[in-house]
Amino acid sequence: MDETQVPRPVPLVIACALTIERFALRGARGGAAGPVTVLRSGMGPRSAERAMARVLAPDGMRDAAVIASGFCAGLVPGMHPGDLVVAEETRDPDGSTVCTDSTGLARALSAALPGRTVHTGPLTGSDHVVRGPERAELRAAGAIAVDMESAATLRAARQAGTRPVAAVRVVVDAPEHELVRIGTVRGGISAFRVLRAVLPAFFEWHRSLPLPRR
Repeated sequence: MDETQVPRPVPLVIACALTIERFALRGARGGAAGPVTVLRSGMGPRSAERAMARVLAPDGMRDAAVIASGFCAGLVPGMHPGDLVVAEETRDPDGSTVCTDSTGLARALSAALPGRTVHTGPLTGSDHVVRGPERAELRAAGAIAVDMESAATLRAARQAGTRPVAAVRVVVDAPEHELVRIGTVRGGISAFRVLRAVLPAFFEWHRSLPLPRR
């Protein structure tokens, strides 16, 4: 085979905002189709954008796949802490980003976490914690969940180059299960345990991606 046609490994960046999310994802070191980086961006869309631009700047990261992950607030009645959300697209006031193979990723999550409910649909972004009536407004606009970083993370990733992107969030609270602080009640603990178990599905999605050519 000509050297210029040899497939090369695709790096994977898993981006999260919080230390507790980074702790849950700390086992991300094997089973993927290339090197894995777990990036803790800090809270909020601007922090997510800056962190993503920085991690993707080196030449070796120009084709890196990106998954935005961590916790989220569910917007759909009947959601429970520990449910999974796979974004078909992320959206915020700055635009929308279509995700790569959300169907395959949802299938991999269902296989990795049997018995867990996996929701697919639009994931919306906010620059603040969303509570009460504002959640109903976002749901009426079509979103199934909200967080502060995913939309900014994926938008910044695509601005840095053509690449596969995805967003997977674990519901930490929902309309009937609104929490005050992550990790202080049963719902937060349940969400943390689910986040610890998502990596095999992330790696399966990563391995399924077409490899770029040199």
